[in-house]
Amino acid sequence: MNKKVKKSTDIIKLKEEILNLKKTLVNFYFQKSSGQLEKTSSIKKTKRDISRLKTRITEISGVKNA
Repeated sequence: MNKKVKKSTDIIKLKEEILNLKKTLVNFYFQKSSGQLEKTSSIKKTKRDISRLKTRITEISGVKNA
């Protein structure tokens, strides 16, 4: 049971991090549209980070889509 509690807290932390990254991504889009974003590669890096965290959540929860 202790492992389930740890898994759920890990998933909650990961979801919070995803939410923060999504907010950052929206800010990057606004900066890009106004011409203030200098490093446009930061958008791609943020998207990758979100994908990595989502993959980690799937690994922890053990969901199989086959």
